[in-house]
Amino acid sequence: MKIIFANNYYYLRGGSERVFFDEMRILRKNGHYVIPFSRYLPQNIENPDYFAPSIDYENVSVYKKLFVAFSLIYSPVCGYYFGKLLDRKTPDIVHAHNIYGRLTTSIIVAAKKRNIPVVMTLHDYKLICPSYLMLRKGKICELCKGKKFYFCLLKRCHKDSFIASAIYTFETYFNFFTKKYDLVRFFICPSKFLLQKHVEGGISEHKLVYVPNFIRIEEFEPFYNNKGYILFVGRLSQEKGISTLLKAVQNIDIELKVVGDGPLRPLCEKFVKENNIKNVSFEGYKSGDELKNLYRNAMFVVFPSECYENAPMSVLESFAYGKPVVGANIGGVPEMVKDGETGFLFTPGDYQELREKIVYLLKHPSLIKSMGQKARQLVEQKYNAERHYENLIKIYNKALA
Repeated sequence: MKIIFANNYYYLRGGSERVFFDEMRILRKNGHYVIPFSRYLPQNIENPDYFAPSIDYENVSVYKKLFVAFSLIYSPVCGYYFGKLLDRKTPDIVHAHNIYGRLTTSIIVAAKKRNIPVVMTLHDYKLICPSYLMLRKGKICELCKGKKFYFCLLKRCHKDSFIASAIYTFETYFNFFTKKYDLVRFFICPSKFLLQKHVEGGISEHKLVYVPNFIRIEEFEPFYNNKGYILFVGRLSQEKGISTLLKAVQNIDIELKVVGDGPLRPLCEKFVKENNIKNVSFEGYKSGDELKNLYRNAMFVVFPSECYENAPMSVLESFAYGKPVVGANIGGVPEMVKDGETGFLFTPGDYQELREKIVYLLKHPSLIKSMGQKARQLVEQKYNAERHYENLIKIYNKALA
């Protein structure tokens, strides 16, 4: 097949881009012709001449800001460039990933005009929550359920900003009333939880397809280790549960390495200092071999999130390295972490229960190894590239039919 992959960013910005690039790789490996499409950005790994031009958000006049605000909602410029690419490459199908706020649904319209089917992977809750994550001030929020998107504006859900929340609210209503997403043949959901939330939010169940994320097993060498330290990898923000984790490890005879950065880091460091917590080290942002070694030498990984996680890649990475995960029982996490088999689940925000799970594992080192082995087996059997590829092709064929 000839497939166009569309995403706002053409560099490894986060977990969704990781899926975007890995899917293109496995499709090319199986003989398909895959063409990327994005907006021009200096950070992109490359910027082909057919990419849509970037948007200058800063240092522009008030009039230009209004134009930019509208282009975040619906960009005729992106639609024009995408249409030119479609005419030039004549693909069989378009696979969209994150397109909100940059590429916009204009590319879906361009494909529809040419009778080219579109499938789209949902990496978050944008279709049913203007602010993406079903969060308000770091807490779970479902006020917009039932297409009551105006709550995003009333509660200033996006960055606590009236203007940003207004743009995101209008964008969601615009796409809803103009039925832009009706033009998408299938929405790919990496977790059953996300799929169910979209059904509750009014998206047709017939359009939603469950396809779990995958990991390239050959890039991860497992190391079953029951000595050393425990590990947290993620953004240091309220919804990721880092405060709960810091309370849980107080007075436990084990080192916690915190990998990542974010707005809560100064408060976390202050909490550790004021409470004289000696067993926590903040490693900052890590990547490449540094991150690989931190994973490999850990005993197990803690994932204390307090938001509706979709299908976190960090859990799959932990499993691939042979590490059990102590994860919060929320969102798509319990679909991945099998309680008592590949790790333990605990109630989100309950630091005492989390402490009990951590202490139990530390007292049973043989369990750490056996859980790690089962975790590795799970990703090899369920979350491998071959199985993911087969699922993608089935969806593409159904969309083409």
